[in-house]
Amino acid sequence: MPLNLPGNVCVIGLQWGDEGKGKIVHWMTEPKGPFGGFDLVVRFGGGANAGHTVVVGDQKFAMHLIPSGILWPGVTAVIANGVVFDPETALNEIDELQARGVRIDGNLKISTKAHLVMPYHKLEDRLSEERLGKGSIGTTCRGIGPCYADKATRSYGIRIAEMYDQARFDERLQQIVDAKNRTFKALYGRDALDWKQIRDEYRRYADRLAPYICETTEFLHRALRDNKRMLFEGAQGSLLDLDHGTYPFVTSSNCTLGGLFAGTGLPPKALNTSLGIIKAYTTRVGAGPFPSELTNDTGQQIRDRGGEYGTTTGRPRRTGWFDAVVGRYSADVNGTDVLGVMKLDVLTGLDTLRIAVAYRHNGRRIDFFPTDVHVLKDVEVEYEEMPGWQEDLRPIRRQQDLPKPAVNYLRRLQELMDRPISIVSVGAEKTETIALTL
Repeated sequence: MPLNLPGNVCVIGLQWGDEGKGKIVHWMTEPKGPFGGFDLVVRFGGGANAGHTVVVGDQKFAMHLIPSGILWPGVTAVIANGVVFDPETALNEIDELQARGVRIDGNLKISTKAHLVMPYHKLEDRLSEERLGKGSIGTTCRGIGPCYADKATRSYGIRIAEMYDQARFDERLQQIVDAKNRTFKALYGRDALDWKQIRDEYRRYADRLAPYICETTEFLHRALRDNKRMLFEGAQGSLLDLDHGTYPFVTSSNCTLGGLFAGTGLPPKALNTSLGIIKAYTTRVGAGPFPSELTNDTGQQIRDRGGEYGTTTGRPRRTGWFDAVVGRYSADVNGTDVLGVMKLDVLTGLDTLRIAVAYRHNGRRIDFFPTDVHVLKDVEVEYEEMPGWQEDLRPIRRQQDLPKPAVNYLRRLQELMDRPISIVSVGAEKTETIALTL
């Protein structure tokens, strides 16, 4: 069944990340697939703390920086200015993709304006988490937060373009590393980093990355004028957004829809459709509130059946029932037009399913999502229960073949989210996906 998602589309996760965006992006960019393909896939925020897993036949691809649309010939992958860029990670991904027969040359563009993640960012990240101890925020220690912080304070941020002006790069790097070393020494008693060693390392990166470096804002505007079709690939999830998530247990960028425009330089009118991705249940990684969390055998069953271990960190994900309070809030913030539900097959075998439909706090019923973590840690969850199903969903390719309890579950999610569900995933592989009309 063809799906009508017109024009340029943005794929955004509506939970705490790990919703399955990578699979959907790969599926949507197939040139002869149900969407007719896209010319460009654009990553606009986050860094190597994100992780997209794509299964193609018997091969699994795990990517952290390279947009997953790169797997299709003829699709140009763009890493835009809003991304904080770790050249070591990117080059490792390029090498692995090329070794597995994926074409990279000519169809990867990396913004001159993206900020560089440096070794001192990763060290700063790790030392800060160690110092916080039990009060840590659960960072991946990939240097993302410190890099965005340096970007915001302006004195210490380094853009990719600066790697290609050696004299300026050397001067700034020496100044920055000297300042960072003084901080590391004073706060942590750490030995100094060697700025020359970092310089030599990044010169090698610059040489290898040179064919891909591009003024992506100009490139994207030219593509817009030429009526090229673009798919924007969100990173992390809406509840990890710096402004709209469960602060401070969030990432350091705007990973809701608003981040697209600052992160690419494109105007809002460049976007036509907002596609929100949700799991049929809820997960999150690291610290922070999680009202519908399951810490019992059911939670472990969902974790094991769903392979809920982080693409980036390998950490076990926390699991819980689907939270419609979270979903509605995120859909509103992102102006979501249509929904895709992932991992419905994971719920097979559960006799009863529960859906969080509201919270209670101090005797008051609330059906909106309060991002104040001090409120969230004290809420009681109001659940609805629905019957589960026992059938294996993975072989199913048509809506009419889904078990009735699975269809009823999807219809209830659609009602609670107040958006149509047009896609449901019943397995990890691209073909294990069904177009819906509920």
